Amino acid sequence: MGSTDLHAEIRDFLTTRRARLSPAEAGLPAYGGNRRVKGLRREEVAMLAGVSVDYYVRMERGSLAGASESVLDGLGDALRLDEAERAHLAALAVASGPGSARRRRTAPNGVRPGVQQVLDAMTDAPAWVRNGRHDILAMNTLARALYAPVLADGRRPANTTRFVYLDPAAPDFFVDYDRVARDAAAMLRMEAGRNPHDPDLIALVGELSTRSETFRRRWASQDVQFHRSGSKRLRHPVVGQLDLDFESMELPSAPGLQLNVYTAAAGTPTADALKLLASWAATQDALPTEAAPAR
Repeated sequence: MGSTDLHAEIRDFLTTRRARLSPAEAGLPAYGGNRRVKGLRREEVAMLAGVSVDYYVRMERGSLAGASESVLDGLGDALRLDEAERAHLAALAVASGPGSARRRRTAPNGVRPGVQQVLDAMTDAPAWVRNGRHDILAMNTLARALYAPVLADGRRPANTTRFVYLDPAAPDFFVDYDRVARDAAAMLRMEAGRNPHDPDLIALVGELSTRSETFRRRWASQDVQFHRSGSKRLRHPVVGQLDLDFESMELPSAPGLQLNVYTAAAGTPTADALKLLASWAATQDALPTEAAPAR
């Protein structure tokens, strides 16, 4: 995706959302047995959204600039968008506005010492900070031990989505690899809507699209989602399978950064395995780190 492709991004997002929704699901009668389009027609979306057909056609062609909150809400209702999809649509509308291209920004590439101090104080749970591109910017010792396979490649900053799609170790490390790959692309798509002119993000998407057929397919789906909490199953080379819970939190003091923390319920095999992992990490002379190697 390039910074000049915003119209295509809007078009593809709206057309894929329209195509997945049948008239019956939208509460509309399906007249006739043959429909030349998959899903809803443009005029049906316009009617459900409460806008003119001409206006909806302009929006689907990539012209969201000036669309009001009520129009976006109506479009979200018409297309049965979930929370993440509505946020993505709103971000695309903001990016379409006047002056957006001049407000280019790059996702943060580091953390304040205070953030690292917080991570280091969390000794019983793997914790790490990433930016919207999924670059790993800071970790505590237990996170470095947990994500040692991700950090094994010397390229810095380490990037979890690059690992998922390009590292042959990823399908073994992530027990639910297909879900992880789907989620990674959907989260990256959310960032592309929020920050479509980030040159490093554009380069990352280009690299993954060039080198991974799986990523190209996932990216073309236009799916988006939040990644706030849930479970993750990892197959660690030292301590075996870990069934972890995670919480992902925005850092108000560092806009654009997310704090990820992995935990396990007390008394579970995974809680015991995390203790074993911490003991193993303490015996290592050096773990791979998120920092660039010294020159």
